Amino acid sequence: MLAVLRNSWALLLGMFLLMLGNGMQGTVLGLRGGIEAFDATTMGFVMSGYFAGFLGGAQVAPWLVRRVGHVRVFAALGSLISAAFIIFAAVVDPVAWTLMRFLVGFCYSGVYVVAESWLNDTATNETRGRTLSAYLIMQMLGIIAAQGLINVADPAGYDLFVIMSVAVSIAFLPTLISAGPAPAFSTTRRMSLKRLFRTSPLGCVGTFLLGAVFACQFGMAPVYGTAIGLTTAEISVFIGAIYVGGLVLQYPIGWASDRTDRRKLITAVTLLGAAGCAGGLVFSGSFPALVAAAFLIGGTSNPLYSLLIAHTNDFLAHEDMASASGGMIVLNGIGATGTPILIGYLMQHLGPVVYLAFICLIMGLIAAYAGYRMTVRPAKPADETLPVAPISMVSGTAVTAEIAQEVATMASGPSRP
Repeated sequence: MLAVLRNSWALLLGMFLLMLGNGMQGTVLGLRGGIEAFDATTMGFVMSGYFAGFLGGAQVAPWLVRRVGHVRVFAALGSLISAAFIIFAAVVDPVAWTLMRFLVGFCYSGVYVVAESWLNDTATNETRGRTLSAYLIMQMLGIIAAQGLINVADPAGYDLFVIMSVAVSIAFLPTLISAGPAPAFSTTRRMSLKRLFRTSPLGCVGTFLLGAVFACQFGMAPVYGTAIGLTTAEISVFIGAIYVGGLVLQYPIGWASDRTDRRKLITAVTLLGAAGCAGGLVFSGSFPALVAAAFLIGGTSNPLYSLLIAHTNDFLAHEDMASASGGMIVLNGIGATGTPILIGYLMQHLGPVVYLAFICLIMGLIAAYAGYRMTVRPAKPADETLPVAPISMVSGTAVTAEIAQEVATMASGPSRP
């Protein structure tokens, strides 16, 4: 790990600061929206802008990098993110916020593509797996730290938006100053969704539904917290618990997935997440119960993303794995884009109880479909599958998927496909 930090410290520090800004923006907007008396439906549209922008950026960013190069794309997109964060405070209007959220999502998608390309270029075959793990850890730590920063100023003012903007602006300095020559850039053409579904129905359905869960936790959690009357400090703890869970449970679940039928594990993990939501509903008046529910939601949903990609890879030839992962990222983005609007509408008309109930339902659907798939396709022996490589839903791009696939292939050894 010391070798990873020595070779990639600038990129990892930059990613930490980028996630600090990204982790703050959703929470701050949720809090400020409550102060401005924006209803849940309106905030749903605002929050959906990020996911629509991210999905669009995932398609356009590779073209931009090939056309004008890593450095220019990195600097230009970073400048736009920093400016958008200031505009949030200067123009308190839901239409402007939705447009800026779209821009921020688009830009973050491109920034992740560039950063991950550089990160992959600095890694060797021996350090690539540890580099990917360090990258995931820094992302999670950045989002967790962001929730703590929410408490340093009043969300009704400008200060938090300025902190977000400054964090993102500073994030690019160590990377641009220390990054070596731009690596050769290419991404694999995405597999058609029809072929992908024929290969792994569970992978496709699960990833699509998991996008809805991701949108709830990364987009609508602060809106939910505001709706049920949590304080700013309580909302920061509630959201922080989601990502602490994702960080803590990622590796135990990954370890288990290499030793059992992955569909059984997917079923068990989703049922655990659903149980956490149910507990939060039953004990909704207890803040510790809500924090425990948040921990289980994050602790099950993030590892599920890696599990579903690994399960799909079990039924693919090696040369098709990267292109299939790109298709699954698109499915995840489609599932995430419309969910905040739906949740916002339902919360406004049926009450905030819908938030946890919706996540519980989605987790239950994934578990039920995984159970069904076990009845129609035999399991692959564990010793014939590739290991799980951790992938974060927060910044999942085609580049991350290809790095993870390389890591899993190298870790599998000569006896595996």
